[in-house]
Amino acid sequence: MAPPKSRNPGYSRKAQYTLFTGYVAAGAGAVLGAILLVIALLNPAAFAGLRGMASDLFTPAGELGAETRTGSQGAVGTIAGYIHAGNQNARLKEENEIARVRLAEADAIKAENARLKAMLGLREGEVKPVTMARLIGSTGSSTRRFAYLSAGRSDGVRPGMPVRSPKGLVGRVLETGSHSSRVLLLTDTESLVPVRRTTDDVVAFAEGRADGTLRLRLVNLGINPLKVGDVFVTSGAGGLYRPGIAVAIASHINRDGAIARVLSDPAATDYVAVDPIWQPEARAVVNAQQREEIR
Repeated sequence: MAPPKSRNPGYSRKAQYTLFTGYVAAGAGAVLGAILLVIALLNPAAFAGLRGMASDLFTPAGELGAETRTGSQGAVGTIAGYIHAGNQNARLKEENEIARVRLAEADAIKAENARLKAMLGLREGEVKPVTMARLIGSTGSSTRRFAYLSAGRSDGVRPGMPVRSPKGLVGRVLETGSHSSRVLLLTDTESLVPVRRTTDDVVAFAEGRADGTLRLRLVNLGINPLKVGDVFVTSGAGGLYRPGIAVAIASHINRDGAIARVLSDPAATDYVAVDPIWQPEARAVVNAQQREEIR
């Protein structure tokens, strides 16, 4: 183990003077500190000027530190506010999507209620329906226009019975099975319905054109009194359809009548009512027509 280094300066005067000066400076500093301590205790205001000078000296550094601290706090606050705003925006978007879903559901419920009310209106008409049924299909590309019902002979449906929706006449039953029926639509070329204008006694025949429209052919020829927008209903002539069922609205006027749009579109119809034949004696006419068609 190496021996400890000796603190003896030896015979070097420079080392001796340096050590002596250090001792003197330390002693003087201790004496000065003691004097200053005694003065501060006896007269605290004695060093106010020195403290003020020191404060003035370090003020710029303090201001710079305060600005740095304030700026850092502002930056942290800005980042925190941005994060909070982002979270709030995401939450609002989610709530908006939920509200849109709820609105769509409310619209669907409103439409369903309207449809159910319309069905209730069918049951509360002047004539009690034979049955209520669903339109389960129709011809789309054929030149003939037929639809199919989910009700047949077991439900009391018979050939010739009118079929109507809440908006108006759809057609009449052409053939019946045990649990289904075929309906001749108004737009079929073999369909012919006696109608009249709702505002007066102008009568016509509504003939199907196989293109989704009807031809209104006036019974009394002469000056054509029809106008675009005229609404036609069943007249009751022939005894098959009861009077007052909405049929069509005139959309184009021609020389002997008009081209009309069907008010009850089968493609937009879900449930329909099957009514009894208006006048029972008309059933014989329907049966004769069916026998003719079979031959």
